Amino acid sequence: MFTTTGSRGLYKAPLSKSLLLVLNGLTVMLTLLPQYQQLFMYNLQAVTQQHQVWRLLCGRLVCLDVKDSFCSSLLIYNFRIFERRFGTRKFASFLLGTWCLSALVDFLLAQAFQFLFDYEVEELPAGLLAPVFSLFVPFYLSIPRMPVTQVLGHIQITNKSLVYVVGLQLLTSSPFMWLLALSGLISGGLYHSNFLRLQKILFVPAWVSRIGRYILEPLFSSSQPSSETPLGMGATLDIQRQQRMDLLDQQLLLAQYNEARRNARHQPQAGLLQWTRLFPSLRHRGQNRPPMQPRPQAQTHQSTQPTLDNSPVAEEQVARLVEMGFSRIDALEALRASNNDINMATNFLLQH
Repeated sequence: MFTTTGSRGLYKAPLSKSLLLVLNGLTVMLTLLPQYQQLFMYNLQAVTQQHQVWRLLCGRLVCLDVKDSFCSSLLIYNFRIFERRFGTRKFASFLLGTWCLSALVDFLLAQAFQFLFDYEVEELPAGLLAPVFSLFVPFYLSIPRMPVTQVLGHIQITNKSLVYVVGLQLLTSSPFMWLLALSGLISGGLYHSNFLRLQKILFVPAWVSRIGRYILEPLFSSSQPSSETPLGMGATLDIQRQQRMDLLDQQLLLAQYNEARRNARHQPQAGLLQWTRLFPSLRHRGQNRPPMQPRPQAQTHQSTQPTLDNSPVAEEQVARLVEMGFSRIDALEALRASNNDINMATNFLLQH
């Protein structure tokens, strides 16, 4: 059910691993000791009328419902890609910023609901739920949508579909979960867009990050996976077989590329496919050098292997790769090298 976002497990994600272990451990303890659950209830009325501000901390960290804890853990595990991509400090800053913003938005939405429907919201589901919902904002905006299969020939299943299903399951677990979901999406959108320079106001200081590095990494660091494919594990055997086939295609393409480089270095021949001029910017990403023009060669014999320059590249696929952060030159060369297979081109760009 997880997206093809890199290595499985919690490698290079110590904060995500600590959240999963500590928060789920507290949930199990509170399940076994129900007499202490009232201390961790997210009671808005107690905060506003009885000034129990400590409930904002206790009630917005630990889930009291096992199903909520399970669904939020699946989402945190899937969203660990942002900790790998942005770094632990920036990921922690996002969670801290959205946690603080959602605390304010919770009260505003509760007051608006009371004003519109004359119904006072006294208690909300407990747990780190609003920051988890806020992570759907960068998930929707930055993770590419890749088709996986189709159901009944019309309903398309992508690499992100089942993640949204888990979010929908969490959304329908309690009556007022929609308020936390809306609060999380609003706070996530505000923080992700850096509205009013929120990223400069709500962040984890560098000294806190250094302390956490010495504490979290030795305790919650995971070793690098040694025997796994770089693709995400599919939900069915058919998807897994397709992923292994794609991996073999990529390895074959890379092997052909390396072999052609070695042959071109020792015995350059006219008429052969010059791989070394197809990937200059892939080896020097960021320089965005223009592609070298092919030199005219004497047509002594007609090559039976078609060149990749003659294959048309769809602008829609180029635009999708550019939106993912790659340069246009790299996108064009990767699509030509993969025969316009956008999945293979994306994986090739991510690996180089």
